[in-house]
Amino acid sequence: MVGIVIVSHSRTLAEGAAELARAMGLGKAVVKAAGGGPDGDLGTSPDLVERAVAAADSGDGVLVLADLGSSVLTAKLVIEDFDGQAVLADAPLVEGAVAAASSAATGANLADVRAAAESAHDLRKR
Repeated sequence: MVGIVIVSHSRTLAEGAAELARAMGLGKAVVKAAGGGPDGDLGTSPDLVERAVAAADSGDGVLVLADLGSSVLTAKLVIEDFDGQAVLADAPLVEGAVAAASSAATGANLADVRAAAESAHDLRKR
């Protein structure tokens, strides 16, 4: 199953979004949070992101969602080391995570899970 990682400057935000996404994925989707700096303060830790991606990877790939700025840059840097097994979605954090978890729970592949997350842009416009 495709895993999902939520990267945010805030540990609380990442964990809350992950909790919601897991619920929407009916508990089937593997959703990991990678929020905050290494000491729990605001920031983004490449080590936390790397560990979350590795923990979410069951062999079917990992979709990464990031909130803004340096968390996006950190996510991009980290996923380079995963040789295409991890990709970054261009999606709103919460809506994208929920859509991705719902899609992953059905057994969709990485490309389809990413497309579901990225389609959340369209849902916001309605």
